[in-house]
Amino acid sequence: MHAYVGGHRVHTPEDFVELALGTPLELWLGSPDESDEERAARLDAARDILTENPDLPDRAVRAATRALEDAGVFNLIPLPSSGAARRFRSRTGVAA
Repeated sequence: MHAYVGGHRVHTPEDFVELALGTPLELWLGSPDESDEERAARLDAARDILTENPDLPDRAVRAATRALEDAGVFNLIPLPSSGAARRFRSRTGVAA
């Protein structure tokens, strides 16, 4: 089974985010080898995009949440209470 976003086939999780947001991830995350000038230009472009699309952060959170839900990340089990954790702590000391 293949996943599609807006008619485009998704090959990687990064593809999903790019297609869901409509912008490349590098615009928001940068790259390790970018110069100070490239970083300034990238941030200017990001500010322009956010000005034109004020709902983009909300869409990003929804897309990330949907991806995490689909991956089963939210299928969590409750941890024992702190009192229960103390009862199961191992004792490594020597008896006197």
